[in-house]
Parts: sequence; structure tokens; C-alpha cells
Amino acid sequence: MRFFRLSVVVVVAGLLPSTSSVGSQGAQDTTRLQTAWTSLWDGKSLDEWTTWMRQPEPTSEVPGLARDANGKYTEPIGSGRDPLRVFTVSRDVDGRPAIRISGEVFGELRTKASFKDYHLRLQFKWGEKKWPPRAGETTARDSGLLYHVHAAPGAEGRTWARSIELQIQERDVGDLYAVGSVIAVHARPRAGTQPVLYDYDPTGDWTFFSQSQGASGRCIKQPDNEKRTGDWNTVELICFRDDAIHIVNGKVVMRLHGPTRIDTEVPTPVTSGPIILQSEGAEVFYREIAIRSITAIPPEFAAKP
Repeated sequence: MRFFRLSVVVVVAGLLPSTSSVGSQGAQDTTRLQTAWTSLWDGKSLDEWTTWMRQPEPTSEVPGLARDANGKYTEPIGSGRDPLRVFTVSRDVDGRPAIRISGEVFGELRTKASFKDYHLRLQFKWGEKKWPPRAGETTARDSGLLYHVHAAPGAEGRTWARSIELQIQERDVGDLYAVGSVIAVHARPRAGTQPVLYDYDPTGDWTFFSQSQGASGRCIKQPDNEKRTGDWNTVELICFRDDAIHIVNGKVVMRLHGPTRIDTEVPTPVTSGPIILQSEGAEVFYREIAIRSITAIPPEFAAKP
């Protein structure tokens, strides 16, 4: 797997004049180069991404895929094939191209590159279609952004690779799920809930979350800053060293610290990896997916003392 840090240190050093001549223009150039955005999607193809999907629901028709006597599929669709066109490019969604994820089969669209110390930004919009097992009229549309991914597609029989998840689900955009991993968040238990729900609270105690051994690994973002269904939302993710920040439509909704993998001999920090967009039962569109390298948390999103 390629490791792609989007580092600009060498480039900047090569362009800067001698120390004696560095002035305000040099400082401006350095800032510009350090904050330049790189698109993760060319608007035309999915060439820089890979796909993997689990076994479909019985209502889907995939010729040649094995079923049991009850009609349930017994094998995943797997990697690099998409017979149901779950992951495609739509040329015109509100006048611009977008990645369409149909949601018909649970699976992933994963970057070929890995990333470390970055600021990610994308836009998403819900479509109309929903699919079993999440086709109910009141069932929330669901997708997700997985980062610090540290497992191969389908490894250990998992649908979702070990990672940290920035949840993208109706009314829950920005929530945390620590998918087969561990991470800490300032949080407080929500009174009167059983099983206990935890809300992000910058004044709360450090609380460790892990979707393992039956625990949900969920922390609920605060505040809810998602737009109404049908509108485009902007989601941003900042990952710098041991810190992560979830941002929805310009508002910080969660700060996280200490991402840790737990599939190793001893718990080990995990601060890099590919990025995944989930197919999870609902049609969703993504566009304007861009990333930039950072050498510090951008000041507009830094925690206030």
C-alpha cells in the first residue's frame, strides 16, 4: 500500500530564498504552500480508489454468487468487482459531478493511498433510495467516513475494517464509532439511558470508546449541525499526531485523542491509514473530496484555552 502524507516540507525549503532575504512575501508563500488542497477525486473515475463488498441481501440479484437453500448469499462480492454498480460516478448532480454510492450492498470505497497529519474536506448529500436491511420508512439513511484504517478489506470476517469512524447518518453526522479500535473523548453519560449513551462534552471526563466485546464504541457529537435531508453538507476531518477533530458545516462537533489499535500484541498508536466511504443501505452522493497536509491544527479549529 502506498503511503501518501502530502508532505510539502522539501518543496517549501527548495523555494524559499536565503535566510537573510526572507520577508513577509516568503512567509505568505510558505503559508500558501502548506495549505494547498489536493483533490482525492478527479470528478471522472474511481481510479484512485478500491472497492470491497460483503454478501448482498437475498433481494439483490448477483449472477454466479453462491446462495444457500434459503436463498441467502454465502460469499461476499469481494474486492475489485461491482456487478450491482454500487459505486459509480454521476456526471450531473445539482449541476456538478459526484460519486454515487447506491447503498444496495454493505461495503467500502477505499483510497489507494494512506494519509497522516492532514485536513480532509468533503461534501455529501442523501439520495432517495434505501435498501434492506435498512429500508424501513423510519430507518435513518446511513453511510460513514472511516479513517486511520488498519485492516485489509473483509479481514477477520468484518464488514467494516478496523478504524475510527466519523459517522455520516441522518441526524448523527459527526458521531464517533471506534471500530475495533480505541480512542478517548471528553464525554458525559446521558442521564436515564440504558445501555448508557455518551455525549461529547469538552468539560467532561476523558472516556475511552471501543466497538469491541459487545460495546458500541459510540460517542454522540455535540451540537447537531447537520442540514436537512436533501441539502449538501460539508464534513471536515482534522488528524494531527494523536488528535482528531470532527467538523460539520464549519462547526467542531467532537475532539478526540489517542487513536489506538488493539489487534496487535500490545495496544499501539495508529495515526495514519487509508480513508473509506461506506455503502450502508442508503443512496448518498459525495463530491469536492480534498485533502491538505498540516504541520499543526489550523488555528480556526484549535481548542481555545
